[in-house]
Amino acid sequence: MGQKINPLGLRLGTTQRHHSLWFAEPKNYSQGLQEDQKIRDCIKNFVRDCIKKNVKKNIPSDETIISRLEIQKSIDVIKVVIYTSFPDLPKFLRKGKPQRIKELQTNVAKGFHSVNYKLNIAITIITKPYGQPTILAEYIAKQLKERVAFRKAMKTAIELLIDEGNTKGIQVQIAGRIDGKEIARVEWIREGRVPLQTIRAKINYCSYTVRMVYGVLGIKIWIFVGEE
Repeated sequence: MGQKINPLGLRLGTTQRHHSLWFAEPKNYSQGLQEDQKIRDCIKNFVRDCIKKNVKKNIPSDETIISRLEIQKSIDVIKVVIYTSFPDLPKFLRKGKPQRIKELQTNVAKGFHSVNYKLNIAITIITKPYGQPTILAEYIAKQLKERVAFRKAMKTAIELLIDEGNTKGIQVQIAGRIDGKEIARVEWIREGRVPLQTIRAKINYCSYTVRMVYGVLGIKIWIFVGEE
């Protein structure tokens, strides 16, 4: 069961919740999904460009990444919550005249061609970034692009998570033409417990794709936080 279904979808309603909260008629459902994707792409691109323009020093990608976006739609309001590990992001978005936050709202409104919605954006700072699987996957991808051995990259990511504490187990998996070998294979490493078949177990999961010179690698990370 653990390898045949998405760990987040399996636990919806128990330990997990949707990242998009809205209701639509069946005929309008696909349009709502496309709007969500446009909103996510627009915000991610805008935030990355904003950080590059305002930060002089080179910041590692694992510190600037957006962990996740939550979208809540009502009749005339769309609320977007940005979870990021970059602490100065709210300050950057409030700079300038007009403020960049208003520019972002305008860009998102143009993205899904609607003027009937009011867009509200909230930012939540993640105090322990390496507890997020997306940030860990970005870190591993960066190490692989710098030609670090894949086993060393996985072990280093696990050590970063363990140093922050509050985690009972983690499993990291890399699949594809690892190290440029002719035959694709799957390599994984686990530390602690990761009970994928227990529904009450709170599992943070992500699937990440990294493009290398020799092909595409897939990174999957499961983080076992605890049981509810």
